Amino acid sequence: MKHLLSSLFITLSVLAASAVTPAEVRFHNETIDTAKITSILIDLEKSGIRSGQALVCMAGEYFLDTPYVGGTLEGSPEQLTVNTSEFDCTTFVETALALAMTIEERRTSWHDFVNNLESVRYRGGRVNGYPSRLHYVSDWIVDNSHRGNLKEVTERIGKAMSKIKTLDYMSQHRAAYPALADSANYAGLKNAEIGYRSHKYPYIKPTDLSTAQLTEGDIVALTTSIQGLDVTHLGIIKMIDGAPHLLHASSKGKKVMIDPLSFGDYLRRNRTPGFRVIRLAR
Repeated sequence: MKHLLSSLFITLSVLAASAVTPAEVRFHNETIDTAKITSILIDLEKSGIRSGQALVCMAGEYFLDTPYVGGTLEGSPEQLTVNTSEFDCTTFVETALALAMTIEERRTSWHDFVNNLESVRYRGGRVNGYPSRLHYVSDWIVDNSHRGNLKEVTERIGKAMSKIKTLDYMSQHRAAYPALADSANYAGLKNAEIGYRSHKYPYIKPTDLSTAQLTEGDIVALTTSIQGLDVTHLGIIKMIDGAPHLLHASSKGKKVMIDPLSFGDYLRRNRTPGFRVIRLAR
C-alpha cells in the first residue's frame, strides 16, 4: 500500500507539473472569460450530448456574433491566451475544440478547458515560446494527431487529391510577424519548418464536394495556392436543411457567423482550391 500511495503521489505530481496554472494564462478579461467558459461547459454538460462532433458545433454556436479580431495571440512573452470576446478563425476553432474536449472528459471547470486549449494550440501540448505555437495548420494536424487529440479524415470521407508543398511562408515573410524580429524565435520557427519541406497533404476539390461525407461539427481547413502556405482559413461544418454551411469567424463578416452561402457556394465564391477535414479523435 505504501508503494502504491507513493506511486500515486508521483503520478499526481507529474500531472500537476504538466498543467498550465492560472498565473501563466493571459486573459482578455479574467472575470468575463472564466464566467463565460464555465457557463458554456455547464450548459453543454446538461445537454447530455457526448458526441465530440456535435459538441464542437454546439460550443461554436455560443459565440455567434462575437467580433472578428486578428492577432489576439500576439504578445511577449508567449503565453496561453484566453479571449472569449474576440476571435480569428483559428482561435475560434481551437476554443470550440477545447470546450468539446473538456465535456468529453466529463469536466466543467474552466481550469480543465485552459489545459485542453494549451494542448490543442501548442507543440507537445505545452507553451514553450513563440515557436512552440502550431502556426501552420499541417503542423497543427500532425502534432495533435500524434497526441490523440485530432484525426484527419480527408482521404476517408471523400475523393481526395494530394498536394506537395514546402511550408516556409512565415520565415519568407519575416517582417510581417513582429515576434520573428527576435533571432531566437526566428531560428525556432525555421527549425519547425524543416519538418515540412516537400510536405504532402490531402485535400478535396470543390468540384468533388458531393463525394465528401461531411457531418455537423467537422473542422474544415481551406487550402490555398499561396506559395509556402497550406491553409488560410478554418471553420466548423453546420448542417442546415441537410446542406453543409460554414460556422466560422469571418474577416469579411467581421464576426462569428453561420455563412448564408452553402459550403459549396462559399468555396466557389472564394475560389478555394480545396479543403481538408479534421475531427476530434477522442
